[in-house]
Amino acid sequence: MDRLIVDADDARAAGAEPMRSRITQRGLSLTEVGFGAAQLGNLYRPTTDDEAHAAVAAAWESGIRYYDTAPHYGIGLSERRLGAALAARPRDQFVLSSKVGRALVPTPENAAAGLLDEHGFFTPATHRREWDFGRDGILRSVEQSLGRLGTDTIDILYLHDPDDHWQEASTTGVATLIELREQGVVRAIGVGMNQAAMPARFVRECDIDIVMLAGRYTLLDRTGLDELLPLALERKVAVVAAAVYNSGLLSRADVADDARFDYDQAPAGQVARARALADICRIHGAILPAAAVQFPLRHPAVASVVVGMRTAAQVRSTIERLKAPLADALWQDLGAQP
Repeated sequence: MDRLIVDADDARAAGAEPMRSRITQRGLSLTEVGFGAAQLGNLYRPTTDDEAHAAVAAAWESGIRYYDTAPHYGIGLSERRLGAALAARPRDQFVLSSKVGRALVPTPENAAAGLLDEHGFFTPATHRREWDFGRDGILRSVEQSLGRLGTDTIDILYLHDPDDHWQEASTTGVATLIELREQGVVRAIGVGMNQAAMPARFVRECDIDIVMLAGRYTLLDRTGLDELLPLALERKVAVVAAAVYNSGLLSRADVADDARFDYDQAPAGQVARARALADICRIHGAILPAAAVQFPLRHPAVASVVVGMRTAAQVRSTIERLKAPLADALWQDLGAQP
């Protein structure tokens, strides 16, 4: 099977990228691990500015050069924090992605409301999210994101979770992203979703460059293999694997009873499956989270694995998991051959 992405060891010349990278057909060099910045938007619990800055600094020092965010994450807080933390870094030495589709509408009358919103972010209710994949909405969203990020360009722009908006997203939405790509405001365009079927349809029917696939190509859920990954490889569309821990179920060597799966309490059956995978890893002297991080990178269509990281300690543990030596026999026993 041909590899869509090629290893870019030479790109590390002059200290540019100390981590291994893979180059997409659009010429973007994505480090094998990307920094997922949702937690910088206070996902599930508050994070301080200092913690956020330290996490991004640790990611940079570890060699991570791909950073992903979205207006949805803390109604702009993640973008602002990420932009501030990267402000002193050479802009041509990292890849930045954000998303469109959830317009932020000011609601100053609710600013004093409770800090935990319905999406799990601890943030003042200064704005509400409205679905908008129209041209004007996307252009406004991009302009606002550029301001929060403190940059003139966004390397990758994804349509964010258009599950119930196929018609508008696949026509006006994609056309607007293509317009931005032609103008040089963005370098690559795509879709980011928690399912595999609709992204496959985008790959078949639309001129996109990249798909962010969340939770559907993991040790526990491999539905991305049914159609999307083979199709992406055929069409030369890069895949970024996100949510590789399936919301936490695969994030620990010992699977907890109260672990989460797909943003909710994990069903007993999934907990049992995760524990069986952990036992296999243990037999081979490995830990489950290391296998979870490395697994998607074994597929030739996958360019990067984006992992959510809140603190410098989480960055360091992620890098340890990426670099952990894992035997071929382990992959065989996990049924995870490339």
